Amino acid sequence: MPSKFDHAEIEPTAETLPLYDTEAAQARARPVVILAMAMLFYQGYISAIAPIASPWIAKSFRLDQSAIAAVFAWLALAYLGALVLSRMADKFGRRSVMLWSMTAMPLCALGAALSSNLAPFVLFMILLNAFGGAVFASAIVIVAEVLPIARRAQGQSFAGIAVASGNGLSVVIMPILDHYAISWRWLLWIAAVGIVVGPLLASALPESPRWERAAQAGETARARFYDIFVPLYRKRSAALTVCTIFATLCSEGTSSWGYFHAVSVVGLSATAASVMMTLGGGIGMIGFPTGAWSAERFGRVPTVVWTGIAVGGGGLLFFWGPPAGFGSPAVWLCVTYCLLNVMSNAVTVASNAAFTELYPTALRGTTLGWFGVIGAASSVTAEGTISALAKPLGGLSNVVGWLGLLAIPGAILFGLTIDETQGLSLEAAAREEAFDNRT
Repeated sequence: MPSKFDHAEIEPTAETLPLYDTEAAQARARPVVILAMAMLFYQGYISAIAPIASPWIAKSFRLDQSAIAAVFAWLALAYLGALVLSRMADKFGRRSVMLWSMTAMPLCALGAALSSNLAPFVLFMILLNAFGGAVFASAIVIVAEVLPIARRAQGQSFAGIAVASGNGLSVVIMPILDHYAISWRWLLWIAAVGIVVGPLLASALPESPRWERAAQAGETARARFYDIFVPLYRKRSAALTVCTIFATLCSEGTSSWGYFHAVSVVGLSATAASVMMTLGGGIGMIGFPTGAWSAERFGRVPTVVWTGIAVGGGGLLFFWGPPAGFGSPAVWLCVTYCLLNVMSNAVTVASNAAFTELYPTALRGTTLGWFGVIGAASSVTAEGTISALAKPLGGLSNVVGWLGLLAIPGAILFGLTIDETQGLSLEAAAREEAFDNRT
């Protein structure tokens, strides 16, 4: 007799109908998604503080370029903390970890704001970003688990918009603080205000019904971290690890050095470069709904493939452009930067949808934590590669362009190895029945 997981959807029963009936699922999911988006907005704001305030942080602690780079290397330890917390979200529940994290983040922000010495500041920032990483992983997992099949990719686009909007708030506030000679630490003071609303948001968040069912079945207690590499998932995990490495080697350079390329290489004014980045960030938001539409219309895998290839091409056009003699370098950079942001956001939505669908409930948060650590290690590798090869390859922009091309083999590998999950229930996409019955 064929398994029920051979079908695109599980046949509804009295027990599972509330999970799979579209209208009921949408009504139940709406307030959950709104709460998750609010917490992702806060996480986005938190995650942008260190990069945006880095020049002022360096000045406050009297750090040269090498020393501030070392600080950011230490901050990468936050990904290990996020992995541990994401694993706990699979063990003890998404809601519990969200509550712990939304309570701890404002306290960590307060500690960092009050730190006059570098060591405690770095420690609090590591903890702040670790809890933020757990919020990000838990929130997008919850969104995937509560939304009906046809809305999961759309939910990931909402998540991307929420995080990007939080990032944007930090970008808007920092120049205002600088203009009025107000300390950059007010970015952290503002984050500390979250102690009033953060725990309230998290406490209002219901637990994922899918996690509750897995916990009642004993699956969350039985699952182990290394289960993402059991034979059932080994091909997926190995391929996604390589894809993550390629994608991060590409995105680290393109996301970190755009302003530098525009000002120091092409020769745009600081104002023109800021306008370019503002337009790129704003127009780039189109990529989130575009990625969701494509993922639902054509599938997660095709969307990752074509947008991933486009990211590689967009990075090349931006960092190896404009062509010699081009009449308006600012226009070239603005158009290519917008294209790069649109495609980057689209591939993020499709890949997040796939990542949350390819693994069972008991491993869904763990998986995101694992790939976060891989991404952090790849980011450090990318920056080291750019530093080492900038001189022999004729400049930083040339190296970033070459690294950007790695998005293309990463996208092709994704297309060749990853199973399509469009239209499948989470249980079917993750082969959950086979995982539950493993020996």
